[in-house]
Amino acid sequence: MNQAQRRIHEAAIRLFAEHGNQRVSVSDLAQAAGVARGTIYNNIESPEYLFEQVAAQLAAEMHERVTGCDQNSDPAHRLANDIRFFVRRAHEEPQWGWFVYRFGINNDSLRDLLNGTPMRAVTKGVDRHRYDLREELLPGAMAMIAGTTLTAMWMVLEGHQTWREAGSGAAELVLRSFGIDPSEARRLAETDLPPLPPTSPDLHVVS
Repeated sequence: MNQAQRRIHEAAIRLFAEHGNQRVSVSDLAQAAGVARGTIYNNIESPEYLFEQVAAQLAAEMHERVTGCDQNSDPAHRLANDIRFFVRRAHEEPQWGWFVYRFGINNDSLRDLLNGTPMRAVTKGVDRHRYDLREELLPGAMAMIAGTTLTAMWMVLEGHQTWREAGSGAAELVLRSFGIDPSEARRLAETDLPPLPPTSPDLHVVS
């Protein structure tokens, strides 16, 4: 992705997040990105598909960073971290957080992102009998994780809680619902969270 494309994508994330819809005019996008209208047309495939391109790129970037960061062997600890990565980043990059919060349930790429790394931690935990969770409940469990994570992000974005309070609370509630002992769930949800690795150049996103 070249510099102009990065600027356009970064501006698009801001506009989509602020307006809460999936369409943006070329004029508004050019103004937000600080480029000419012609630069927009020269660097994106089509304005009509820009939202899907931005969502897919954002999802790929976050997936790469999360999977490259947390190699914890305990699926319960891994799940607690996965949830908190999203909540912490919503605090650090509010426009990113609003984008994921507003479109995370309805967009396929973002929904896959919310389900991707947590799903591996859940299925691994079920296979290892770490969780008291029947296999047929897995789809509902993933919906619960996504909803809990997005709500915790909203609590942070609206200033109701710190990211540590919201992230740890969300992680603890999810682990307890999966049968993890309350004291252990709290401990895992409150351990130090490692930093996400830098974004690779081809997947760069700035809020």
